[in-house]
Amino acid sequence: MSAVYTPNRNAGAAYYRPAAYVPPPPVQRQPNTIVDGYERWYTETVPSNRMTLSLRSGIKQEVNWALDRLCRLCHNEQFLLRNVPGLIDALFEWPEWYVTEGYKASTDISLFSLPPELAAKRRHALESLFVLRNTALHEPNALELLYHSHSLPLVFNALYRLNPDLDEDAEFLLNTVEFFHSLAAKYVVAPHLVRTLWNPIPPLSHIAASSRNRSLIISALTTLTLILSNPPNMSQLSPDSPALASALRYLPLFIDKPWLTQMPGVLKLLVSLISSEQVEETVNLDVTGTVHTTPSLAVTIRNHELTKKELDGLIGRPEPDRCYEWMKIMFVAKPDGELTQVDFWNLYKDAFSPYSSDHPLLVASDVIKNVSAVFTSAQAMVLQGDAPKFIVRGVDRRKVSVVAERFKCLWDKSKCPAPAFSTPGDLFDHILNHIADVDSSECPCLWASCPQSPLPKVALRPHILTHISSPQPSIKPPSQSDTITLPSADSPYPINDPTSRPAPPPRNTTISFQQPTVDPPSTSLTALLCIRILFRASFASTEAAPRADADHFGFPGLVEGADDQEVESRDEMPADKQREGEMRGRKAFVGVRRLMEGVRIRDEALMSWITEMVDASIFGAH
Repeated sequence: MSAVYTPNRNAGAAYYRPAAYVPPPPVQRQPNTIVDGYERWYTETVPSNRMTLSLRSGIKQEVNWALDRLCRLCHNEQFLLRNVPGLIDALFEWPEWYVTEGYKASTDISLFSLPPELAAKRRHALESLFVLRNTALHEPNALELLYHSHSLPLVFNALYRLNPDLDEDAEFLLNTVEFFHSLAAKYVVAPHLVRTLWNPIPPLSHIAASSRNRSLIISALTTLTLILSNPPNMSQLSPDSPALASALRYLPLFIDKPWLTQMPGVLKLLVSLISSEQVEETVNLDVTGTVHTTPSLAVTIRNHELTKKELDGLIGRPEPDRCYEWMKIMFVAKPDGELTQVDFWNLYKDAFSPYSSDHPLLVASDVIKNVSAVFTSAQAMVLQGDAPKFIVRGVDRRKVSVVAERFKCLWDKSKCPAPAFSTPGDLFDHILNHIADVDSSECPCLWASCPQSPLPKVALRPHILTHISSPQPSIKPPSQSDTITLPSADSPYPINDPTSRPAPPPRNTTISFQQPTVDPPSTSLTALLCIRILFRASFASTEAAPRADADHFGFPGLVEGADDQEVESRDEMPADKQREGEMRGRKAFVGVRRLMEGVRIRDEALMSWITEMVDASIFGAH
């Protein structure tokens, strides 16, 4: 704190002056009409003004007289420094002496008192700084001091050289920091100044963190707020800042009203601190249920028919081998299956009658008997009843799954026996033949389940095109599956009206959420405690304020057995004042509700605090 530092005033002033700065126009000097009960001639706007001459004379009585008058005039809006030529330079002489030489002598002299000459100089420095501090509170004077070459060097020398723990320096340092309030909001800590003595943030943070002087702590934190509120300086605020830790440490002290004047901003800062210190991991939870799918192409089940290859292989065989092989191809064993003997014989006869001239057919009774020779569990029988029924029990037609042909004619409600066509043009010509066979001038659309009402034949032809597939199937993206998800296992597919199909469950249902992995650090716990105390004060009556008992554990500061004076002052507070305070507190919590919803704490008890405050903020908004 006592580093020897002589800043380059020209460099600091050149950096501090904004690029767009234009010096104020010359001011027409007017007689100063400010009076303090004495004669006004010493405030005349001339270079030989007695005020300036007295300050620079070095004569103790004259300096005392000038500073006494200035202390009377400085806190007056009509007192302008520019109306007294040379006054600013004269006021800086004594404070600059103190931050360069005087502070050393003050610490090296006797413990009991300073020599009269040194004490007088120290008093001159304090009074001069007091005048500068008060005059800087008014905008015209603040602009004069803002660009003055002595302002910043004085402030930085005081911050880096004076010891805030010494009583001899504390008062001077307090006035210096408060004087800096007028300059801090416009001062930018550029990247090349961060590690130099032109950066006021480190010494101010040290004062806020280590000083025992309440006024000095408040002044330092206020100055830091002004500096860091400037957007270019926000990068200088870090979670491990000593000033931030001290601000959290002092926040629960409700007797210090300056901490609570900006409650919405304080809450936002506390919640943001907790969020920034969260250590989380992403958890993916698969909640996908049973998925039922079916091929995207419609599949139909039909009886197997002899192919040309199979028929060619059977024609040349002698009987009964031909009959045996034919049965193996056309039928399968099925315990509960049955076919009429007539159907069985007709299938055999239709297959081989065209070739009976070369290979005679078996009689019907022999064909029926051969079933038991091929399928041991099958047998021919007669079902008695009003009309006897001759069946073959234990066999069934072989079934094959066939993908629905794209160019299959579905006229006559899907009963057209024509095989599938190879091109859409052939299918269209075939359908035109169906339309031409209709005798009336109007014809309904008989394609599958089409609900179209009767149309003239001229209008029906273009309508038919809506049922014919495109020659080239649409290209599916690689991510699209070849199957279709069904709402349930027994859901039919395809259906006549696809838009009426219930929405199926998603195939992949994964819930992703953030989960804290470690307990929050001590700074987050302190911030949470501060938020909790503010919440209890905002959402509860005075009687329900946090107390150190079994029902309200963890809330230091407000204890049972408050003194009588505090109880009386609390009871004397008007009800409307208490109600207004609670409403302002609730409004502040409503403003940070969205931020609190993003806070996640591993400990369930502490997380319940966050949940309770979020829920209360939701109801408080209404």
